[in-house]
Amino acid sequence: MSGRIRNAALAAKVVPPEVAAAVIRPGDTVGMSGFTGAGYPKEVPAALARQISAAHEAGQDFRVNVWTGASTAPELDGALAAADGIELRLPYQSDPVSREKINAGQMEYIDVHLSHVAQMAWMGFLGKLDVALIEISGITPDGQLVPSASIGNNKTWIDQADRVVLEVNSWQSAALDGMHDVYYGTALPPDRRPIPLTRPGDRIGVPYLQCPPEKVVAVVETHAPDRNSAFKEPDDASRRIAGHLIEFLEHEVRRGRLPASLLPLQSGVGNVANAVLAGLGTSDFEGLTAYTEVIQDGMLELLRTGKLTVASATAFSLSPTAVAEFNAAAADFRDAIVLRPQEISNHPEIVRRLGVLAMNGMIEADVYGNVNSTHLMGSRIQNGIGGSGDFARNAYTSFFVTPSTAKDGAISAIVPMVSHVDHTEHDVAVIVTEQGLADLRGLPPRRRAQQVVARCAHPDYRPLLEDYLARAAHHSYGQHTPHLLAEALSWHTRYLDTGTMQVSAAS
Repeated sequence: MSGRIRNAALAAKVVPPEVAAAVIRPGDTVGMSGFTGAGYPKEVPAALARQISAAHEAGQDFRVNVWTGASTAPELDGALAAADGIELRLPYQSDPVSREKINAGQMEYIDVHLSHVAQMAWMGFLGKLDVALIEISGITPDGQLVPSASIGNNKTWIDQADRVVLEVNSWQSAALDGMHDVYYGTALPPDRRPIPLTRPGDRIGVPYLQCPPEKVVAVVETHAPDRNSAFKEPDDASRRIAGHLIEFLEHEVRRGRLPASLLPLQSGVGNVANAVLAGLGTSDFEGLTAYTEVIQDGMLELLRTGKLTVASATAFSLSPTAVAEFNAAAADFRDAIVLRPQEISNHPEIVRRLGVLAMNGMIEADVYGNVNSTHLMGSRIQNGIGGSGDFARNAYTSFFVTPSTAKDGAISAIVPMVSHVDHTEHDVAVIVTEQGLADLRGLPPRRRAQQVVARCAHPDYRPLLEDYLARAAHHSYGQHTPHLLAEALSWHTRYLDTGTMQVSAAS
């Protein structure tokens, strides 16, 4: 054994992955750990996929429902989807095999605000949870569970499931012990109480997950890395977006609307978001804090240099290089990083109380500030809304960032009307592209449209958008938010002179 299982009763339940996978039956609903490729089970899902494939070859129907914290990895989502083993998936995914199955109508998918999932499970809206399959990094002598590189919904899955299967992954740093803060004080209405968290670094819970030992039906030992995708080096567009955003923050400080150390930062995952964090690293800001979903490379670097004093999240999302750096020095980060359940990391009450500055990516925005972050041409899901809605709706200032074009300029990210709305104009304060920044706060719709087109649209598309707005001002049924509906939606299907289809986003 690896030495990570220090409880004799649970050590006696160690079995091979195939034995643990057999605990999961056809039709079961399985709550699995994992959030943005961190802390997901590695061995049992693969064994389950093999058993499902064997059942199908024998003419037997074998599918399960899969709940997670957010996206996982090919060993979980990809393997089960490829085996045609998932009936329904929630609340967020980014696996290409799963995406194809969902868009082909072969897999049901519920795209849910991440802060809502635990409550939905407790209220029974999602049905019964049969099995919790959770990666942890260790077990204490008294049987408490040391979480892994993510917490996500693990607390809820363990509490709700009839049967619990644990994967103890010795690849995860032993120094994770003590980095987590698992809050067991949540309740359902009418018994809900305020969550006693007033600073990003506050610890209000306990460092371990708790599980009655009799619920644990199998323990599997693993030594396998998380899925770690490398971030691209910031390109010119990303650096320009970061520059516009940092200039705006500096302006807000001068105006007295932000403190010199800003307010707690939230950043979505991705290359543009990572470039913004890199830009903050070379800025004059000091004493920064973060209250976010994930800690990615740029945030880890800010912690390393001292620019960022504390970061609260529910998971890591690191490149291979950053993972190696973290694992080598995890003990040095223990006091500066707090990992929480996602019902706390994304909790609207706390986001509003702390005054979070929320920075998230998007597929497209329309001229009035509505944002599409999930669908292509209104019907094809990409990944999901994730936690962006939790933060954008409740932020002190909500930013949405994207390059102004995609597909080598063939597609405009600024359109007359988005083909799918995830974030309404009421939740979008600032839009940023490499072209510039549009501050939409306090502006009525037509003035918002002028700002978005003038400051954020690519010059190749700006005349088309200006022409649309001018004609809508003359011919729209109403003049509060002027639209020519048929023409606005035609932007997502018409062919440009080059013969390239103008669609609503990059795939």
